Parts: sequence; structure tokens; C-alpha cells
Amino acid sequence: MEKIFSHPKSLRNISTHYCAGCGHGIAHRLIAEVVDELGIRERVIGIAPVGCAVVAYDYWDFDCSEAAHGRALAVATGIKRVRPENIVFTYQGDGDLAAIGTSETIHAANRGENLTVIFINNAVYGMTGGQMAPTTLLGQKTATTPEGRSAQLHGYPLKISEMLSPLAGVKYIERTSLYSPQEVIKTKKAIKQAFQNQIDNIGFSLVEVLSPCPTYWDLSPKEALDWIREVMVKEFPLGKIK
Repeated sequence: MEKIFSHPKSLRNISTHYCAGCGHGIAHRLIAEVVDELGIRERVIGIAPVGCAVVAYDYWDFDCSEAAHGRALAVATGIKRVRPENIVFTYQGDGDLAAIGTSETIHAANRGENLTVIFINNAVYGMTGGQMAPTTLLGQKTATTPEGRSAQLHGYPLKISEMLSPLAGVKYIERTSLYSPQEVIKTKKAIKQAFQNQIDNIGFSLVEVLSPCPTYWDLSPKEALDWIREVMVKEFPLGKIK
């Protein structure tokens, strides 16, 4: 019988530190599979964020660099410019990319840096206690919005993908999710396209992944997946944005 499933070479075989039901482990594996399938393991350099995935480099068996909070795309720009032969990507959460790193994100995209960005959107600050993030939905309860996010008090959810799409330097943006096996397959396809774009020197590519955070959503893992499908995608529609 032909073997069609195996452990990716680019993914270390270690125990996870993520909470039960967290989407980071799925996203890590998808990236590892794509790196292996594209044959770029010896060329790829990942930029780990500050956030729940601050130790992403513990899971990937390829070169990685750490960046200060929000500065992943600045670090990635520097590495890519001095080592253009490498395939450089950032892996960032909504607090890292869309809050403290908003400036780096916008300007790297506007410059059309030939980089790949994997943006994990779970609508909350996960590492520091479940506070409101730029992507927190209206009415969503967090540690800092115990009565739910209010447009009058806190503003509206930030749609970073839609914000970046008009920029001339941006070549590809797609929003996907992890709420079902079918959506996971679509996410992998989008991630692979974003890496292929860099290999082909097309330019700036970003994949936004709607990912569950059962712990700070105060939901079970199953309920968290349902919440993405039934609630979150209404605010953040899936599909190719550019």
C-alpha cells in the first residue's frame, strides 16, 4: 500500500506547548509540509514573532531568526536584501502584525518586498492574558473588554488584509481558516502559493489564517471551530482578496 501521510522533515518531533485546540500547531505543520514539498528547506529562513508562537523555531527544523515584538517584517526585509537567494517568511499573530507591528507591515507591503507573510488571526492577545486585539470582534468579551468590544469605546476590528490590498507593492493576499479539514487544505494551498510567489520573485504575499483560541475565547476546541465558521468569517470573509 502506498504511504500518503508522514511526518514532515521540516517539523521537529517534539511535544507541543500550545493549549488544547490551538490552531498554531496545525499552521506549523502546514508550513513544514509546504517547505518540504517545494524543496526549499536548505534555503528557507523563518522569522519567529513575539506572541504565543514566540518559540516557533522549536518546532521547525530549518533556519529561523527571532524578532522584537512587531518588527518581524523589518528583520525579514534586512535578511532578504542581504541574502536574496533565501526564501524568507514571517509568522505573526494579530497583536504582533496588526498592532505594534502595523507600521512595519504597511511599509514592507508598500515597498513590495519579495517576502511571504503568514498572519495568524485569532482575534485576541493569547500570550499575555487574553486582552483585546485589533482584530477582536464587536461584542467579543476579552480580559480588557469584559462586557464586549464596543465600537464607540474601542473602535472597529482592523481588517489588515483589506487595508493592504490596494497597495501597488502587494501581489497576493488570501484569507483562509482552520475550522474544518476542507479549510485546512485550502489554507495549505494558499501558503504554498505565497511561498511560490517568492520563489518566482513576484513580490509581497500574505496569507491570513483565522485560527482558534479556545482558552481565551472560553470555548471548547469544538466550539471554537464552530465560532470561526458561524461568527468570525462574517467579519473576516474567506477567499482571495488580491
